[in-house]
Amino acid sequence: MNIRNNRKKSAYRAKGASSGALQARSGGGRGPRSGARPSGNRSRGGGGQRGSRPGGGSTAPARDQQRVAPAQRQPEPSRAAPKELELPEAITVRDLADAMGRSPIDLIKELMNAGIMANINQLIDYDTAAIVAEDMGYTVKEMEVPEPEEPEEVETPAVRRREYTAEEQKELRERPPVVTVLGHVDHGKTSLLDAIRATHVQAQEAGGITQHIGAYQVPVGERQVTFLDTPGHEAFTAMRARGASVTDIAVLVVAADDGVQPQTREAIDHARAAQVPIIVALNKIDLATANPDFVKQQLADVGLVVEDWGGDVICVPVSAKQKTGIDTLLEMILLVAELAELKAKPKGPAQGVVIEGRLDRSRGSTATLLVQDGVLNTGDALLVGHTYGKIRAMTDYQGRRIRRAGPSTPVVVIGLRDVPEAGDIFEVLPSEREARARAEERAQAAQQAEAQPVSGLTLDQIYERAQEGAVQSLNLILKADVQGSLEPIRNSLDKLDVGDLRVKFIHEGVGNVAESDVMLAVASQAIILGFNVGVEPSAQRLAEAEHVSIKTYEVIYRLIEDVQLALTGMLAPEYVNVEQGKAIVREVFSIPRVGKVAGAQVTEGKALRNAQVRVRRGDQILHEGRVSSLKRYTEDVREVSTGMECGVGIDGFNDVQPDDILEFYTREQVK
Repeated sequence: MNIRNNRKKSAYRAKGASSGALQARSGGGRGPRSGARPSGNRSRGGGGQRGSRPGGGSTAPARDQQRVAPAQRQPEPSRAAPKELELPEAITVRDLADAMGRSPIDLIKELMNAGIMANINQLIDYDTAAIVAEDMGYTVKEMEVPEPEEPEEVETPAVRRREYTAEEQKELRERPPVVTVLGHVDHGKTSLLDAIRATHVQAQEAGGITQHIGAYQVPVGERQVTFLDTPGHEAFTAMRARGASVTDIAVLVVAADDGVQPQTREAIDHARAAQVPIIVALNKIDLATANPDFVKQQLADVGLVVEDWGGDVICVPVSAKQKTGIDTLLEMILLVAELAELKAKPKGPAQGVVIEGRLDRSRGSTATLLVQDGVLNTGDALLVGHTYGKIRAMTDYQGRRIRRAGPSTPVVVIGLRDVPEAGDIFEVLPSEREARARAEERAQAAQQAEAQPVSGLTLDQIYERAQEGAVQSLNLILKADVQGSLEPIRNSLDKLDVGDLRVKFIHEGVGNVAESDVMLAVASQAIILGFNVGVEPSAQRLAEAEHVSIKTYEVIYRLIEDVQLALTGMLAPEYVNVEQGKAIVREVFSIPRVGKVAGAQVTEGKALRNAQVRVRRGDQILHEGRVSSLKRYTEDVREVSTGMECGVGIDGFNDVQPDDILEFYTREQVK
């Protein structure tokens, strides 16, 4: 029985054997080494010839009484041993002896009996300390360590609440649609807005080109329409990349004399990625060189089939210069908005998104806000991104002072501490003090997040993300050197048949990878693939900052092969069980904190640490789970061969008994 106890103590819980401080004995009992020092002490302190020397009778007995063997010392009455010990993960021999109220020598001897050599300052783990303490008559429990507090997630309120409670739905009212105007440069985006609003905003812009984001609200009969005039799809996507899904409808301006241009294609892809309906405004139809049918054919080539060609895309011929077709365009916008059933809460604290932020020399930090829910009032305390403030003044898009603004209303506010970024979320809080506290928390959390390494989505990570349910399709942005290269690549990728999974093209174009491609990839969780193209330095820097994966190829089949592997990885893999070996349980040991450990002998094949185990008792399977530990004496091992003994820990199962059969198997993926 002593041999069995020694195996139990040395095979499962002894640590530090490699350092030389802890050594396992192959035999049991008290060997010569464990008894050498006490024997020597007894010979010195005994009443032998040294104690009977002449003249030494008066002093030797006193010395001998002081040199009683340590094993014979009894605990002092003042150090009464407690019945229950609470031990940490690791403890020194000295501290354990003090906790037990025993001499360190007693404890060292008990460790030696268990096959462990340790000095008084040796650090031993909880399991070793628990085994020795229980053998010495103590009840042991593990010291509870408080779990570290998990950092609070940075609060990211939704930009637009698409789901409301039953009570809130009763309060919902129709709101004006928010329209973004996109298109190729010089196709007349701002001129069209100028005609709609009957103002001359374009004359105020340098060179007649829009330099900043503007928001305007236009009355159409008894209803209102909010327009966002952007400098291009880059700003539109930049806001969406920050989580701001602002737009309800996208108006694509295409010049009838110029047709679909590269920026037109990009604008279409950006609008599609945002999943908003598109209305085509066919501008400049008053020119003699206008060719509407040719433009419609080009639109059909990129997937926008207009209604008079049998499609579902509304196309309205307009002339911003002649102010023709404007009323029809507005009617179509209201029609699409009505079908979308756009609603919002007309009461309560406001929330929305920042359209643009500026630093004015005379007024300080200003921000153009778009209210999306509730009512914004002068004097409200705002939390905007990582900054805060109290609205001192609020004006509409025409510069007139207003005191309140409802859903879908753009306003310019003054009173923020810092300039917010476009796409930041704002919300109204009860007090400025609370807004400041939460802004400081967000800023601190953002700093901590920046210090953490972040990796973007890559082809190699598609499988992991798909397993987590975070990816349903492989979004790609494809850039090639010439149009002739795009077609065969796209056709080959479209033909990839991997279950129900498909490639989804967010954007494809000719030329080097640009900043707009990277920004679109950020907003759409896409991967950029380039064929025989380079990457612009600014795009490379932005990709590194935003952790966007850009892969370039010079051989088509390698590009196709990588995408094929990524799609294959997204499928749920099939596994089969491969039997590895069997073992019979000879003995069962109860280990504190760990539970029951099976002392087993391998009878067939081999036992593997990184394997699954099936516990069989007779013809009945009691449990199937994972091997939590596999040891040979004091050492953790990867495998144990036939005929050898080992200790097996079974995750989640404590009812193992002698003569149980352990069947080890691995799960291997079917290729």
